[in-house]
Amino acid sequence: MHSVRDRTTTALIIMLDVAFHSPAGQPVSTMDIAARTGLARRGIEPTLQALARSGLLRGVRGPHGGYRLGHPAREILLADIYRATAHDDIPTERRRGTLFNTVVRPFMDQMDGILTREYSKVTLHDFVRQAETRGLQRPATDPPGFSI
Repeated sequence: MHSVRDRTTTALIIMLDVAFHSPAGQPVSTMDIAARTGLARRGIEPTLQALARSGLLRGVRGPHGGYRLGHPAREILLADIYRATAHDDIPTERRRGTLFNTVVRPFMDQMDGILTREYSKVTLHDFVRQAETRGLQRPATDPPGFSI
């Protein structure tokens, strides 16, 4: 099982890849995401599905299908991405006991609040701009009137 941090990091990488490499909102294939990020295709599929279930990504079927953003990047907070994947399929029913409920769970809830507050300060658009500022080139020029 991956840790919450691993799942969140994978989701952030996927979302940034889709936002950065999706010219004019065209779908980005799972194979392309996996190849560019160095992540295993089968390994990212559950994260892609969680992001799609949350509405952050939209799946496009067909031979030229893949995923595109479900909302403009300016509207997607990193906190949205975190929430979509951080608690996905965590088997909490196995985590019982007095020590867990008295010490560990309250600590994890506190950390969750801190992470959510910090992730709420940054949008996916901010990440795209950071990539551009650091010299990365987007694959195509967006058409006039298109905004991420």
